[in-house]
Amino acid sequence: MKFHVLTLFPEQIEKGLSDSILKKAMDKGLISLNTVNIRDYAENKHFQVDDYPFGGGAGMLMQAPPIFRAYRDLQAKGVKSKRFIYMSPQGRTLNQEIVKELAAEEELVFLCGHYEGVDERVLEELVTEELSIGDYVLTGGELAVMVVIDAVSRYVDGVLSNDESTGDESFEQNLLEYPQYTRPADFEGRTVPEVLLSGHHAKIKEFQRRQAILRTARKRPDLLAKADLTPVEREMVHKYLEDLPMNAEASSGLIR
Repeated sequence: MKFHVLTLFPEQIEKGLSDSILKKAMDKGLISLNTVNIRDYAENKHFQVDDYPFGGGAGMLMQAPPIFRAYRDLQAKGVKSKRFIYMSPQGRTLNQEIVKELAAEEELVFLCGHYEGVDERVLEELVTEELSIGDYVLTGGELAVMVVIDAVSRYVDGVLSNDESTGDESFEQNLLEYPQYTRPADFEGRTVPEVLLSGHHAKIKEFQRRQAILRTARKRPDLLAKADLTPVEREMVHKYLEDLPMNAEASSGLIR
């Protein structure tokens, strides 16, 4: 998977993605990161890429010409991505389905806005889609792009060492991940559920499934409408929600 990012702050993205799992994936050639400094395509001695918006308004706007030149240069160098994604609070809100959709591509191109955004002609002529990581505003698109790249990279073959690492995570099958524990089995009187120590794999799987469903019912009941639950599981959820105390969200929350 090849990631290309047009930005005013390439070092921020390079440093932010240069550790841990993603660094190993880059070293193995499983993913690659190409940052393009939009300022390099400014045609003035001060490398200015922003200006005041016509009609007035607060702040500065990124100009169209440098972005057009940067993107066309990528194309001239052989980048053939069909998707040019602008990170914007006006775009589709990122979720796991979109992440998997993007992971099916061979390469992706991103544009990071800054100041008050970009000239509308960039969105009309170049950008194929806008993507948001939430209903809030950041100072620039760099942090948002790093979130997307991190999430997408996890679905690239070989990036994660365990083939099942994405299968049981939160939002897979529209369920949150079940609670997990490690040593010690008893910490300050709080013990690990006995079934997890039993070595009985079928019972463990049953326990984990139940916990994932009940945790989702408690924390994100909106997801259950799309979850593939059996009639027995739906009845379990219904009874659980009926019995759930009003202050359950404020409790420590471990479902035994």
